[in-house]
Amino acid sequence: MTRMYHEMPVEAYTSQDWFDREQKLIFSRSWRYAGLVEDVPEPGHFISVQAGLNNIFIVMGRDHRLRAFHNICRHRGTQLIRAVGKTQKALTCPYHDWTYDLEGNLISVPDEATEYPDGIDKKCLGLKPAAVDIWRGMLFVHPHPTPPSLGEWFGAVDADLGPHKPEELVEYPEARQSYEIKANWKIVVENYIDVYHLSHLHSNTLHMYDHARAEFGWKGPHYHFWEPPAQDYGKDLEANLPTPRVIPEPHVGAWVPMLFPGLGLGASEDSWNIFVITPLGPNLTRIENRTKLANTSSWDFTKQGWSSWNFWKGFGGGKYQGDDVTGEDDPMASGDFTAEDIYACEQQQKSLESPYLEIGPAAVGESPIVNHQKAILEFMKSQDE
Repeated sequence: MTRMYHEMPVEAYTSQDWFDREQKLIFSRSWRYAGLVEDVPEPGHFISVQAGLNNIFIVMGRDHRLRAFHNICRHRGTQLIRAVGKTQKALTCPYHDWTYDLEGNLISVPDEATEYPDGIDKKCLGLKPAAVDIWRGMLFVHPHPTPPSLGEWFGAVDADLGPHKPEELVEYPEARQSYEIKANWKIVVENYIDVYHLSHLHSNTLHMYDHARAEFGWKGPHYHFWEPPAQDYGKDLEANLPTPRVIPEPHVGAWVPMLFPGLGLGASEDSWNIFVITPLGPNLTRIENRTKLANTSSWDFTKQGWSSWNFWKGFGGGKYQGDDVTGEDDPMASGDFTAEDIYACEQQQKSLESPYLEIGPAAVGESPIVNHQKAILEFMKSQDE
């Protein structure tokens, strides 16, 4: 008998075979977040990203045009460049020093006359192109050089993601972090889109918003979510915002969508955040967080901090306290919603290995989990035909 987790077998969250199929059919055949537009600001600058089975880099050419290539030297397949950086006028493979220009053309082969006495056609050995595009101030790549457009991919859900203009905001470097969760990437996504848990797991950490009035749904494989401020927070919202506004009044609330496959956005009245999910193995996932805030003076931030101090000074606290705390590093006593989420995800992953696991019925607030599973199955089927 196959043990099921709603629409999917439990092995979809535990087996290497499922993980490999997802890498091939989902992450290698869809648009993948690569970075922010400011990460590649000038000719010669580049970044790379893993898109399923493909390592792809974006480089700005001498003509200020962005191009994407598979990070594979055409000689023996060595990874051509490292994760991020800048070069002068060319990209050189560290193995045998084959060199390409910023437009992907092979321009130099060391010892060409002696190593290739019969000649070599460099025109046929340029880098393999991928696709690159920009959406909401973010860079995306697709392993195929001519995929359906990025506008088509996100078009249906775009209007549900809030009035933010990330390209007009500035990154807050102190908030950038990367960490690993010992759980399958789908567990991490499903925790992110689980509306039911917001009022419970995060009862003391996210109650500035009214979870009972959340509005959520699906546009294609993409999940959208919005909820208004809670009464205590919203009655003097302009004073209570911890940092200056980034969207015009009268817009209020938190927009927290999950874009397929595995890109979460967290946007509110005063910030815009990204939550990038990268599967590393059947039970291991890497998360990258980046935050953008208002492009205004430090004095404006200081004044807003003073204004909101009264609200935030008594806000929050751990879900468990006192005798319920298991130790000084108990995530349930941390008062940190990220620590709470990591704990919940990792505990679920452990339980998936138990032969006694039986998944209970999905609540209304957990319906996004079931829909996400359906989206995965449908996308994989469409790519496997």
